[in-house]
Amino acid sequence: MMKKITVLMLITMMLMTMASCGAKGGKGVDKIKQKNQTMGISVHDPNVVKDEDTYYIFGSHMEAAKTTDLINFISFASGVNKSNKLFDNLFTDEMEAFSFVGKYQDGGYAVWAPTVIYNKAMEKYVMYFSTSRDYRTSTISMATADTIEGPYHYEAQLIHSGYSRVDVDKTNFYEILGEDAKVTDYLTAGKYNNLKYPNCIDPAVFYDEEGKMWMVYGSWSGGIWLLELDEATGLPIHPEADEEKHIDTYYGQYLMGGLHNSCEGPFILYDEQSGYYYLLVSYGELTREGGYQIRQYRAETVTGPYVDAAGQTFDYVVDHSEFGLKMMGNYALPSLKTAYMAPGHCSAIIDTDGAYYLVYHTRFDSGSEYHEPRVHQMFVNEDGWLVAAPFATTGAVTCDAYTDIAQLEGNYYVLNHRKDIGAQIHDAQKMKVDKDGKVKLEDGSKGELVLSEQNGYVSLELDGVIYKGVVFDMQDEAGNEARCITASGSNNETVWAVLYK
Repeated sequence: MMKKITVLMLITMMLMTMASCGAKGGKGVDKIKQKNQTMGISVHDPNVVKDEDTYYIFGSHMEAAKTTDLINFISFASGVNKSNKLFDNLFTDEMEAFSFVGKYQDGGYAVWAPTVIYNKAMEKYVMYFSTSRDYRTSTISMATADTIEGPYHYEAQLIHSGYSRVDVDKTNFYEILGEDAKVTDYLTAGKYNNLKYPNCIDPAVFYDEEGKMWMVYGSWSGGIWLLELDEATGLPIHPEADEEKHIDTYYGQYLMGGLHNSCEGPFILYDEQSGYYYLLVSYGELTREGGYQIRQYRAETVTGPYVDAAGQTFDYVVDHSEFGLKMMGNYALPSLKTAYMAPGHCSAIIDTDGAYYLVYHTRFDSGSEYHEPRVHQMFVNEDGWLVAAPFATTGAVTCDAYTDIAQLEGNYYVLNHRKDIGAQIHDAQKMKVDKDGKVKLEDGSKGELVLSEQNGYVSLELDGVIYKGVVFDMQDEAGNEARCITASGSNNETVWAVLYK
């Protein structure tokens, strides 16, 4: 009799353990802990760079912070003023970096969106940054330092935008193009043609597969452009013009955008493993309800063409919402106390252990414009597209835990980021996956989840669209253990699915 009782007790305990860990069912909303990550620092337009064992982010308004774990950041520079030790000569009497743009239209000096790279030939850390007067009048300059934390010494202005016949002499226009160059070629109705030519902001510098240095830059205005840099000096190499190939001597290679469509904050990540150059940009306006979001393109060569998941190039179109694989926009998940809004102006890094990370800033559904940086791990799906984890990283994870579709059975919350550019917050709905991978959503639609023969890869069919991605376990921002799916489709949409264990 005692033997039977002991067996029954063991079976009961096993069942209770299975139920409590949520291996199949998943927790209901009432049992999910809620919390948003709080970093305590505010760095806009974060550009990430790793130096030895420390990660650094440099942002607009001369903000900078560092971390050793991509979770806990410490600020070490803040504020556009002379007392900020990030620069040692930016605010001298000459104010050379502002000699063309002057003060920004709000009355202060604008120092925006820097990128920092270690220049191997110069054996210097080089910062490229923007100064601006308005949405089309800007300068990209460079500064150098012996250590990554600075101080950075302003060196030179590189390129300008927003000039007219009156003030073009304050730029290096004629120095680069020659005294016979026609400034009128860059003007329309006497003003800078910002529908065709770029606003010179948001530089991001990188090495290509051959070891050449490039600077991608640009904003709404005339789109995103690319200039090769001379590694020996850090200065641009101005190419020979080729109208058919969209190459301009002064501004370089046109890549995408234009007609003042919202597209800014470009960043190019070369991945040797996939063989692609990934171009990440932000659409929408950067305010909380401005629809800011992250989109993705890729190319096999550094100069393009850059295409989205639908095979399209974004080239002077009227409605650009259908172009570019949307990686994330405004979203809410059950374990987040507050929805995230306006995620964007990102950078990315492939770490020494092979993990991919996306670094960006985000606002919140809190009624203010307060923002913080965030770091999400990324993965490459079977079609070679980057997909981001639904939650901020709490440590690198791998996609090798599941080998049988029956292991993925359970009750999920699924969220589709769609392709809209606006203030709407996308919420998750319930999704049930049975032991054979059959899927049923809360709205009655059906689909199927398929586990690839290669561990971790999945395809999720919803409404006739196949989204390809990965499945993995991670801890969310509230400390819940979660099974996560992140996947993208050829319709340029990304879905996230979460099962809270």
